[in-house]
Amino acid sequence: MIISILLFLVVLTFSISVGNSSVSIGRIVPTLLGQGTFKEEFVLFTVRLPRVLVLAFSGMALAIAGSLLQTITRNDLADPGIIGINAGAGVGITVFYLFVKTEIQHYAYVLPLIAFISAMLTAVCIYFFSYQKGKGIVPVKLVLIGVGFASALSGLMMILVSSAERHEVEFISQWLAGNIWGTDWPFVYAILPWLILSLPMLYFKTNTLDIIAMSEPVARGLGVQINRDRLLFIFIAVALAAAAVSITGGISFIGLMAPHIAKGLVGPIHKHFLPLALLVGATLLILADTIGRILLESSTIPAGIVAAFIGAPYFIYLLIKK
Repeated sequence: MIISILLFLVVLTFSISVGNSSVSIGRIVPTLLGQGTFKEEFVLFTVRLPRVLVLAFSGMALAIAGSLLQTITRNDLADPGIIGINAGAGVGITVFYLFVKTEIQHYAYVLPLIAFISAMLTAVCIYFFSYQKGKGIVPVKLVLIGVGFASALSGLMMILVSSAERHEVEFISQWLAGNIWGTDWPFVYAILPWLILSLPMLYFKTNTLDIIAMSEPVARGLGVQINRDRLLFIFIAVALAAAAVSITGGISFIGLMAPHIAKGLVGPIHKHFLPLALLVGATLLILADTIGRILLESSTIPAGIVAAFIGAPYFIYLLIKK
């Protein structure tokens, strides 16, 4: 945990200090303490700090969502992006953006709710089709059905976008690529409550998650209300994933990689690996965004594309291994 916290702080500091508008590493702490110049304070508090906080909170939300989905489905390949949750949120955002004619920046607090409703409907459909009586959720069916839903919903977004105006198409395309667009303080305040409400509840439910991860008969034998708790965890996972992607765009693979890295370091006990997964998810997303900003001088590579370059080979490795 200490090493992970230090690594997170190093990546966060580096992300703040690089870019077209930047603050040197040595000036970050003085500027935070109110001893910076006007330019340094503007760059830090208006440009850089809200962006990295949005990235950190979104990475945490995606990591927890991926951890919960992997546990309740007992499938190491589960991830909000891979099994269609992100695509479901994207359809809701696309419909809202195309048919509510107003500046989308005014809806920092509404978009997570719109994304949640759409993603929850998608999750219910995936849950229904992958559930088998007497066996619960069939992991292989869940992944295959989730991938099918993701493809179908992405196609639906393309159909909606094909009849839109040029500036609308540009926003949706950037969202699909995982281009971080919600980089102001209202978006920080929009995603933070979802984490504040979810994390304490999960902390007191870590033993239940450990039992659910064993098998459904074992969980029932130990007195776990499996259907009730599974629905609660799906609700939390969908809420966190929808809140994150409504602001960051279609980010995949963070929720896949962060839990596996954390489990590899401290083991599968949820009380141990969930806090570490939070840090790993935040660090990975900040790092992906930073690489995308500095790799090309003339333009920015969306963080979602950088995350996919890292995550897709890892997904194939897990698919072969499992």
